[in-house]
Amino acid sequence: MTKPQVALLGTGGTISSLGTGRLDLVNYGDTGNIMQADEIVAQVPDVALHADVLPVRFRNMAAIDIGPADWIALGRRLHEVVLEHPGLAGIVVTHGTASLEETAYFLNLALCIDIPIVLVGAQRPFSAISSDAQLNLINAVRVAAAPESRGRGVLVLLNDEIQSAREVTKTDTYRLQSFQSPGLGALGYADSDRVSYYRSTTRGHTSATPFDVRTIDVLPRVDMVVSHVGADGVLIDAAVAAGARGIVAAGFAPGCGAPGERAALARAVEAGVVVVQAARAHSGRVDARDRVRAAGFVAGDNLPAHKGRILLALGLTQTQDVSTLQEYFLKY
Repeated sequence: MTKPQVALLGTGGTISSLGTGRLDLVNYGDTGNIMQADEIVAQVPDVALHADVLPVRFRNMAAIDIGPADWIALGRRLHEVVLEHPGLAGIVVTHGTASLEETAYFLNLALCIDIPIVLVGAQRPFSAISSDAQLNLINAVRVAAAPESRGRGVLVLLNDEIQSAREVTKTDTYRLQSFQSPGLGALGYADSDRVSYYRSTTRGHTSATPFDVRTIDVLPRVDMVVSHVGADGVLIDAAVAAGARGIVAAGFAPGCGAPGERAALARAVEAGVVVVQAARAHSGRVDARDRVRAAGFVAGDNLPAHKGRILLALGLTQTQDVSTLQEYFLKY
């Protein structure tokens, strides 16, 4: 029986890192010893039981070093891989966990690819005695190869759980169960016997969005501020002065800033900056209540501020119109 072909594109991160020993669970990032995609595959021969894996070298970097230019380059490279290998069942992208959810959501919005794209990371380095790297990689390949994964947007796989790129977030610095979708839950599981799905995300993704990474050269500047007791408008004014075209405000739940912030955000709107009102809570919606609409803000729905920032940046490549941007936040 012919096995499905799955490409494995590496970007670095804990999943491909080698520490100083089997008990190095913290300092491994300082060694600079990061395996390339083909080297990872060579170390995990079990992936061949599930798919014909095609390693693709990209860039090895720490997740905290990734920027928007890297997102654009990664998205374009994924499109090239699909064109170069038209028979692919899916693609796995290894990634550091610190910013994995942001890269996943950007790709979820900006790729025009219909085969499954699965981002995978690890909470413990490949070399550690208790590493989750190998099993996560095997399960990511299984998920990418599964026909049931098509049409679900970009997926994230860690700890046997399949999460939606839009909804997943890292909730703990070290624990293996860190990646969760607060308030909504996983899409399914990659258990030893089968890949099982139990729900789908209803929001638009990939080719069902107006964004295409192949047409984007640079993302506009969008800054983020987080409310706290006694916050003033200094950071907001600084963002406007620095040339921000958008600001995402992570306000007190259910979505409102301190008095000084509100005054500064009003000045930002007057200056032509688009403001998205989000909340610093871990789950729940910010709705388009009267106060939000009267201020000229976009309501951030249930997106956390760091993901709202991605959607706003992409949205601003298309329009400055607040009503259209509000529709984006309700659709994607």
